[in-house]
Amino acid sequence: MDMKQMMKQAQQFQQRLTEKQGELAGKQVSATVGGGMVSATVNGRHELISLTIDKEVVDPADPQMLQDLVISAVNEAMRKAQAMSDAEMAKLTGGVKIPGMF
Repeated sequence: MDMKQMMKQAQQFQQRLTEKQGELAGKQVSATVGGGMVSATVNGRHELISLTIDKEVVDPADPQMLQDLVISAVNEAMRKAQAMSDAEMAKLTGGVKIPGMF
């Protein structure tokens, strides 16, 4: 394979990567904890876009419980977003992990 062909393939891959990143940004995943008391939604760019807290879980005497539930919901949503991102990137790379991609 000559250098020109390799450059063309690299440009095509870069274009597909950019398209895939745009697609992921439009996708959302959610996680709910505490029996539905706290829900977090993140997009494919790992940005928190929604956080819902049931008023029943707001207890001024126990803010630590609410903090723990929020952290748990956000972390679970982030894990789901990462799994979604990994699956989409695997489609693009044929399952080969490319360091520094995501």
